[in-house]
Amino acid sequence: MDIVYIDTNEALAFYCDTIRLSKVICIDTEFHRETTYYPELALIQISNGESTCCIDPLSVTDFTPFVSLLSNSNVTKVLHASGQDLEIFNHLFNTLPSPMFDTQIAAGLLGYGDQIGYAALIKKELNINIDKSQSRTDWLKRPLNKEQLLYAASDVYYLAKAYPKMLAQLESLNRLEWLRGDFSALCLPAKYIVDTNHIWKKVKGNQKLHGNQLAILQAVAAWREEMAQQRNRPRRRIVPDDALIDIARIKPDSAEKIQRLRSLNKTRLNAEDASQLLQRMKNAQRMSQEHWPKHVKRHKLNMREEALVDALMALLKLKAEEHHITPLNLSSRKELESLLQGSDDIPLMQGWRYSHAGQEVEQFLNGGSFMRIEGNELKLQTKDK
Repeated sequence: MDIVYIDTNEALAFYCDTIRLSKVICIDTEFHRETTYYPELALIQISNGESTCCIDPLSVTDFTPFVSLLSNSNVTKVLHASGQDLEIFNHLFNTLPSPMFDTQIAAGLLGYGDQIGYAALIKKELNINIDKSQSRTDWLKRPLNKEQLLYAASDVYYLAKAYPKMLAQLESLNRLEWLRGDFSALCLPAKYIVDTNHIWKKVKGNQKLHGNQLAILQAVAAWREEMAQQRNRPRRRIVPDDALIDIARIKPDSAEKIQRLRSLNKTRLNAEDASQLLQRMKNAQRMSQEHWPKHVKRHKLNMREEALVDALMALLKLKAEEHHITPLNLSSRKELESLLQGSDDIPLMQGWRYSHAGQEVEQFLNGGSFMRIEGNELKLQTKDK
C-alpha cells in the first residue's frame, strides 16, 4: 500500500483536486479525547480505492479543499462507525459529509450483527486480518512511523475494497433505500449540539432530586457544560456529578461552603467558579415553580406490562428472522417500554423499520393480530376481519 503523507496546505489542495472526481471516498480519523471536552483531531485518512493518504492536522492549517470534498454532492463519503468522526467535522469545519454511507449501520442490514467492528467487517468481507498492534498509539505525537501510518491508512484502504461488495449485497436485497433515512439523520447538525438546559438529565443521581432542587441542578449543570466547552476540558474535571447533586440538595449559602464540599474530591474549585455556581443556584431558587424542570413520569411496568414487552420482543425476533437481521436493528427493549408508556418517537415507528416491523407491532397492540404455536414454533397471524 502506497501512502501519501500530507503536512502542508499546498499538498492537501493538490491531493483533494486529484480525487475530486471520485464517485466514492472512504474517510476515517484518529483522535484523542481523554483530557478534553472536544475530540482532538490527530490524523485524517482518505482513500478512493486507488490512492490513499494521511493528512496531518497538526501541520495543515487550511482545510478548505477537504471541506469542499465533504460537501461535494457528487462524491459519496464512506465511513465506519461514523458518530465521532461526524462530531469532529461538525465542530472543526461546521460541515457534515453529504451524501454519506456508514458501513457499520449497513452491516446490520446484511445480517452481520449489531455494531460490528471494523476488523470483523473486513474479515467477513475480504477475509483479511487487520493488524491491531498500533491501536494504543498516541496519535498526537510526531513523527509517526511507517507502521503507525500503515495501520491508520488500512482503516480506509480496505474499507474502499469492502464498500462495493456491501453495496452490491444491499442492492440485491433491495435494502439500500432503507438506509437513506438513517444516514440523513446522522448528518443533521442539531444532532451534535448539546442542549445545556437539558444536560442535567445526564447527571448521575438526578432521580433523587425533586422540585426546586431540579431547578438548581439544571442551572449548575448548564454552567458546568458551558465552562467545559469554553475551557475544552471534560465536564467531570470542572465539577464532579456528586458535587452538583450536593449543591442542589444542600443549597450552600456561600461560595466558601461550595468550595468545602467533600464531593468535590480532588477537584480544585477556585473562588470565581464557586461564586458563579452560587449565583446560578440563587437564580434557580428564585425561579417560579411553573418553570422548574420535571422528571418524565414513567411508571414502573407491572408484571402484565412486562409480559407484553416480552411478547413484542418475540414479535420483533420473528420479523428480524424474516429479514435475516438482529432484533436490535429494529428496536431495543427500552424503546418498546417507552412505546407502551405512550411515546411513539422511536426508530421502530419511523422509516423502513415501521414498514417492515413497526406496522406489525402497531397491529398487534391494537388487537389486529396474535401469536400462536405451530409445530414448536411461534407464528404471527392476522385476525380475520
